[in-house]
Amino acid sequence: MIGVFDYTVILTYLSAAAGITGTIVALYGNGHPYMGAFFLLFCGLCDAFDGKVARHKKNRTDFEKSFGIQIDSLADLISFGVLPGAIGFGLLHASEKYADIPVFHPVDQDRAVLYPVLFIAIIILYLIAALCRLAYFNVTEEERSRSEGGVRKTYVGLPVTTAALIFPTVLLIRFVARVDFTPIYFTVMVITAFLFVSRIRIAKAGTKGILAMIGIGIVEFGVMIFFLVTRGM
Repeated sequence: MIGVFDYTVILTYLSAAAGITGTIVALYGNGHPYMGAFFLLFCGLCDAFDGKVARHKKNRTDFEKSFGIQIDSLADLISFGVLPGAIGFGLLHASEKYADIPVFHPVDQDRAVLYPVLFIAIIILYLIAALCRLAYFNVTEEERSRSEGGVRKTYVGLPVTTAALIFPTVLLIRFVARVDFTPIYFTVMVITAFLFVSRIRIAKAGTKGILAMIGIGIVEFGVMIFFLVTRGM
């Protein structure tokens, strides 16, 4: 078979599988965006360790390294690009105010038809920004590996993997506030998309930073479970 299927990419494949499953769950029926957020958190957990696992193997070939870079970015597009978009679309379906899917004929003035159109446009913008960010990373990472070697120390633009903490946080605030956070979720999507393609420099998290983010994710997971159970959502 073509490709690489050893332990160095197992977490990447698990992240992709969770991203696909989360997308289906978030879009199923009337929308289950909060269930989709659990899969997003799991994708973030896989991403936190996939690089360390891959680098643990000694004497990796250039093909294996290049394949790892490419497959990781493709998986990230699913997990941190498509899945957050699906969660947003699930919010539209689950929201009483914004559930109307756009129709292209005269409608009642009370129906907010323009809002779904705007929100869908934001999802498209977000996905394109994530795609550009990942393509940029792939090109620059190959150039950096040839010239510098070792592990990258800084990123240009916000890494798409930060979506694993950003969007569950927004949904968690929704649980606490008990208000329709659909517009705020999509506003955060716009800001995040801009940061993906911006030229801001961000230091790569070390072991302590990774553990801190994992801790935040675990807390978010636990709190969301608590609210789902106690409020029957």
